[in-house]
Amino acid sequence: MRRYYLAPLEGITTYIFRNAYHRHFAPMDKYFTPFFVPHSKRGFSAKEKREILPENNEGLYLVPQIMSNHAEDCLNTIRKLKEYGYKEINLNMGCPSKTVVSKGRGSGFLAFPEELDRFLDAVFEGAGNMGVRISIKTRLGKDEPEEFYRILEIYNRYPVEELIVHPRVQKDFYKNEPNFEMFAYVQENSNPPVCYNGDIFTPEKCKKIQQDFPKVNAFMMGRGILRNPLLLEQIKGEAEEKKAQAAKLGGFHSQLYEDYRALGMGDKNVLFKMKELWCYLGQAFPGYEKTLKKIRKAERLDRYEAAVEEML
Repeated sequence: MRRYYLAPLEGITTYIFRNAYHRHFAPMDKYFTPFFVPHSKRGFSAKEKREILPENNEGLYLVPQIMSNHAEDCLNTIRKLKEYGYKEINLNMGCPSKTVVSKGRGSGFLAFPEELDRFLDAVFEGAGNMGVRISIKTRLGKDEPEEFYRILEIYNRYPVEELIVHPRVQKDFYKNEPNFEMFAYVQENSNPPVCYNGDIFTPEKCKKIQQDFPKVNAFMMGRGILRNPLLLEQIKGEAEEKKAQAAKLGGFHSQLYEDYRALGMGDKNVLFKMKELWCYLGQAFPGYEKTLKKIRKAERLDRYEAAVEEML
């Protein structure tokens, strides 16, 4: 049985987005929050609480993601998340952002395998005592894919719930092709169950990956879903005719737009959120560059709404 997950994208796949997506399109088996950075001296901010409140995620299997290189702070955050009812936590060892990497976090942590091993040893012991399962989202390394031979040895020592692998190194960011040769090594040598993540933009690409890696039964999509929210339905062969697809897309957009407005964040911030989405979604509308330009240039909600109506 294949499973499909929505990747966490900072500032985009918030609980507002997750709920709108889950209501209008083929639901994901798991959703992941954008990462939390643990703070030793305070609890969750109001924004962070909104992301994890059970009432904001009803009907979704949600996995909070933590990005840390400090075991004690990480365990404190896991303990707080457990109080909200979460029994699976994901560790971020994949973020390629330079500001993150410069602090030895995300994929930057992969450059220090001994420290990584000590961190995981403490986190898995502490989380196990709490009855919390730990999955890991990772890249292959910081600079060279061969770094993953050592990194996988470390991961294999621990009871990792699931290993979500984006087969690029940090310095690739999102350029170059994913390293399928190294991913084949992961498929054959990982003790934890493996999930594939990276560049699933079309049903054909997903099916090719599934054919090439038959032992892998979980697939995470991020940018591909933002570009085409109907992608999972197309992968599963459940896509409806064009008119019904357009209606779904319109309903999704309306819910997202109205839910952001209901937060009282102000027109300017609502426009920023929606334009950020259109940076991805616009790629599903080839030939509509003039209308996309109207969306990008809209400075008032009424002009934005008129441009979107023209598009949809």
